[in-house]
Amino acid sequence: MADLQINLAGITSPNPFWLASAPPTNSGYQVQRAFEAGWGGAVWKTLGDPILNVSSRFAATHFNGQRVAGFNNIELITDRPIEENLKEIYETKKRFPNHAIVVSIMVEPKQEKWHEIVKRVEDVGVDGLELNFGCPHGMAERGMGSASGQVPELLEKQTFWVKEVAQTPVIVKLTPNITDITAIAEAATQGGADAISLINTMNSLIGVDLDSWNTIPHVRGKGAHGGYCGPAVKPIALNMVAECARNEQVNIPISGIGGISNWQDAAEFMLMGATGVQICTAAMHHGFSIVEDMIDGLSNYLDAKGISSVTDLIGKSVPKYSDWGNLDLNYKIVARINNDVCINCNKCHIACEDTSHQCIEMLTDVNGVKYLEVREEDCVGCNLCSIVCPVDGAIDMVEIDNEQQSMTWNDRQALLEGIKR
Repeated sequence: MADLQINLAGITSPNPFWLASAPPTNSGYQVQRAFEAGWGGAVWKTLGDPILNVSSRFAATHFNGQRVAGFNNIELITDRPIEENLKEIYETKKRFPNHAIVVSIMVEPKQEKWHEIVKRVEDVGVDGLELNFGCPHGMAERGMGSASGQVPELLEKQTFWVKEVAQTPVIVKLTPNITDITAIAEAATQGGADAISLINTMNSLIGVDLDSWNTIPHVRGKGAHGGYCGPAVKPIALNMVAECARNEQVNIPISGIGGISNWQDAAEFMLMGATGVQICTAAMHHGFSIVEDMIDGLSNYLDAKGISSVTDLIGKSVPKYSDWGNLDLNYKIVARINNDVCINCNKCHIACEDTSHQCIEMLTDVNGVKYLEVREEDCVGCNLCSIVCPVDGAIDMVEIDNEQQSMTWNDRQALLEGIKR
């Protein structure tokens, strides 16, 4: 079997699957149950000055029969005394010495506050620290979380304060509620971070009850924006991880977070530059035992690929990720319909006719049987027909050899500039 061990900035764990800082890591009981189930590491729920949480605080988006396609919360950091947490962290690390225990921390943007909490947490024997600069609700209104994480200068300064006293690796958790994720990733790097983790949750409102007109969730008739996560945010998270991974100024390891629900998701994040992954919503939806399938699936995938170590996946797809201007304008694919498989639902024809390029024709054969055919000379290879098709194998997107030399938009512009001169 392939080796699943990882080393994230000096933090080792038996596999790349960690629980993210969230409700599943709120206590020693939970983290120990997770380790018994097979999780390689856990990021302890954020410690700081304990707060009071509201009672109604979770909500979810269910889509097309799938429960919890997206998840929203207005829960804040730990509401348990820091002394209790530290005691349980110590006991958990003593019992599971080979598993990674990273502790998320958050305090006011004051140097002495950061120094104090870092020393207290490291005294109980943790493997690393994660600085929570991502919470989009509650703590941000108090000048912490994303309020600091959206300002590169503040994030860099506070990271530097932590690094002044930290004896263990420091991971900086980034907020996605910003225009350019690489700006704060660069700031974390410049502040001395040993790694970054992303993404934290996104500003969101799940919905409104059409009977009462209350927001979902609501607290005695009042609502507030929360943090959005779950499968729905995976494409956004994957893009942000990739942008950081291909940025030469962000030359530190990445812990990938955001909508990871199975081993395939984890492999994609690692291919796009993550050293390991953190998972929350999937565990809250299905329980800790999901890690068994993740471990088995990733192991079997690596074996099938002839890859001996999971670390060989890290970043392999990053060179394939570029800017639009570097894409080949002469590359050509077209849709082809396999009428032996097609069930004649006509979804592809409707989608193409109404919203794309009107290149799928409805024809009738000599026996009077209707069938669909793509007029390839007019097909632009947009993929829409294959996306809406409900039957695997009914539509193939086929590469066409048009014998044209590769040319990008950037090449074209350079050529035009040369002609002007």
